[in-house]
Order: sequence, then structure tokens, then C-alpha cells
Amino acid sequence: MSEPRGRVVGAFTASHSPGITGWPERAEPAKREAVESAFAEVRRRIDALAPDAIVAVSVEHFTNFHLGNLPAFAIATSDSYLGPVTREMGRFLDVEQHHYPGQPELGRHLYEFALESEFDPALVEGGLEFDENFCVPLKHLDPASRYPLVPVIVNGVNPPWPGLRRCHDFGKMIRRAVEAQSDVRRVVVVGTGGLSHWVGLPESGRINTAFDRDFLGRLSDGDESRLLAYSAGEIDAAGNGAHEIRTWLVAAGAARAPFEVLAYEPVPEWLTGTAVAAARM
Repeated sequence: MSEPRGRVVGAFTASHSPGITGWPERAEPAKREAVESAFAEVRRRIDALAPDAIVAVSVEHFTNFHLGNLPAFAIATSDSYLGPVTREMGRFLDVEQHHYPGQPELGRHLYEFALESEFDPALVEGGLEFDENFCVPLKHLDPASRYPLVPVIVNGVNPPWPGLRRCHDFGKMIRRAVEAQSDVRRVVVVGTGGLSHWVGLPESGRINTAFDRDFLGRLSDGDESRLLAYSAGEIDAAGNGAHEIRTWLVAAGAARAPFEVLAYEPVPEWLTGTAVAAARM
């Protein structure tokens, strides 16, 4: 009798604005409640799924990489990850600095499977440190840091970007990689970033609600061709930070299912169109 294989049992996506944890009180109370309630619902669903590991997909904001070395994709394989990167950032995010547990065996398998699948991600065997990318959502989704992580980084911070279909295909590859091994049975994928926002530009604080709602509608209806049809200019119109939707596309590729939007709130005080969603798996 064949050994049970691993499988992706859930997929979730969320924004990671520093304001979500660092200055939540600045948002309108109804908007804050809607976002925090959605995070609480995702936390409940993750706990109910009882994953053996979380593949956490995000960008990183020049905390580890830089313009001299900025991979399109990277996979980390450490036993643990420090976050936030400094105590000062911890105070800024209102997240206590600590080490998050890693799942190095699954990380190594995912990296090797990616190479066999004709992807060429960077390998980060040690030293990857977290900023708001993972610290903000995980404060809500796994406050006790119980679940081992495989961090995956996608370039969503500086052009040239990996293509939207390439990101979606990377997510499909993650699903196949999980199913090709039996050591880690139950895996949840979490993608974080976006939605519309401008980083370090005069437009900072603006939110493109039309883009956000359109993107969430395409994510919800499960039409892959529409979801991947955005031009770079259409994303640019939602801000340089909107290119972080690539992390959502990786999660969507891993889920192979439409998503349920649990919350969407344009929150200028957090400088971000803020959303939380869950795959209907």
C-alpha cells in the first residue's frame, strides 16, 4: 500500500501593511474590526486544518536582498527565522522580536523540486530575516508561532518583475512539490502583500479601490485567464506596491480554486487597500 502523500489543505492571502499591527487604532473602528475579524477567521480555519507546515509567500523590502542581488524567486531552508529584523522594527510593528520555527526538509524539497520543474529560485540556507512581510500577518494568524514555516520570496518591489503567469505557475509547482513527498502531510499556503498602495512616493496614502475590487473579483470567480491578464501599466495605476499581488497569484496557483474575500477595506491611515481572502478548497 502506497504511503499517504502530502497535500495543500488550505490557501489564504492577506495584506501586510505595517499599520495593521503598528497603529491599528488610526483606522476607522468599523474598518479595523472588519480586517481583524477576517484575520481571526483565517486563524480559526488554519487551526482547524492542523497543518504540519505553512509555505509563507511574500515580498521582502530590501531587508535581505538588494539591487545588486534581487532574485525573482527565493526559497529559504533554515531551522528558524528572526523577525522582526531589529528591535526597533519590532516596536514599529508592535511585534515582539523572536525566532519563527522553520521546516527545512520541506524547504529543501521545494527548492530541489523547483529546479527539476525548470524554475531557478535563489536558495537561502541561512540568515533570512523577516520584516512586515511575514511578521504582520503571522501576528494575527499564528500569534504563538506554532507552525513551522517555509518562507518563499517573490520580487514585487522593483522591476523587472516576474510575469504574472510565471508567479501563478510557481504556485502550481509548489502544490506539485507538496504532493510529491510524504514527510510533511498537511500544508497551508499563505500569500501576503498588496493591495493598492504607493511606497515612498508623493501618492502615498492614496488607494485605488477600483483596481482592488476588480482584482478581488477576478480572484473570486476563479477565471485564470482574467486573473493573469493585467498589464504592467494597469498594476502601476494602483501603485508601485500593488505589484505585490504576485504573492497572491502564487497562492492562487497552489490552491487551484477560487477565493472567498473575507474582508476588503480601503484604509488610508494604513496607506493600503487592505484585504484578507481564503481559497474555497
